[in-house]
Amino acid sequence: MNDNEKEVLHPTIASREVTLHILKAFGIHMSKKLGQNFLIDKGIVDGIVEAAEIQPGDRVLEIGPGIGTLTQGLAEAGANVTAVELDKKLPAILAETLKGYDNVTIVPGDILKTDIPAIMGPGAFKVAANLPYYITTPILMALLEQHLPITHLVTMVQKEVAERMVAKPGSKTYGALSVAVQYYTEPEIVLDVPPRSFIPAPEVMSVVIACRVRETPAVAVRDEKTFFRVVKAAFGQRRKTLANALKGGGFPKEQVRDALEHAAIDPTRRGETLSLEEFGRLADAFVS
Repeated sequence: MNDNEKEVLHPTIASREVTLHILKAFGIHMSKKLGQNFLIDKGIVDGIVEAAEIQPGDRVLEIGPGIGTLTQGLAEAGANVTAVELDKKLPAILAETLKGYDNVTIVPGDILKTDIPAIMGPGAFKVAANLPYYITTPILMALLEQHLPITHLVTMVQKEVAERMVAKPGSKTYGALSVAVQYYTEPEIVLDVPPRSFIPAPEVMSVVIACRVRETPAVAVRDEKTFFRVVKAAFGQRRKTLANALKGGGFPKEQVRDALEHAAIDPTRRGETLSLEEFGRLADAFVS
């Protein structure tokens, strides 16, 4: 089948004309509540596929396929796509827009309530998504905290969120999200996505961020729960010294003093100056 024949059978959804036709044909009204903006730039779709290093036969979990824009790009690259869609109206529409792609499975449901191991089965897989911005962080953290066998996590996010994800110690954007994402993955901003790439055009800049999931976390800690409790407390009151922030986060005064001393960390420092290694050392001091 040549490219012209492909275009007749499967017109590229990532275009203004085709997207508007689908929205009109199916009477789709974009939901502000679900944060729906439809991608109309094939170059961005191709960029996500490339960033996820999709090879024929790869298993991919897609979150929020919408009308099938990114799904089509992943399927064309030869991936076996399992797409979870929250909007109850869309699975029936996806059955039409993606008709003929036997390497796509649509799963209706909320990704935060979905049994991912059950729908993906055993073995490694990749994640690709154009996430609603209001729920980006909860979804990312839910995926990472489950220690699923994900190798790549590539998603479109609001630019300021991506900047927090890749931020380094000492910067204004470095925070609990930076530590968590970098603990589990190696994140990299790979593509700018201007508002004109969507309909309707959002009021914020977007980027594609590629997170290569680490085989083991960036730092070895005795207790992951304590590690993240320390991180959350350290950033909970950014203007306070580390010692006061930890006390404000519920750690007893004497325990804070002893842990900081044991970890050889100056109690007058602020949380945003600590590296992942220092957070790990401090968390281990609390455990011991």
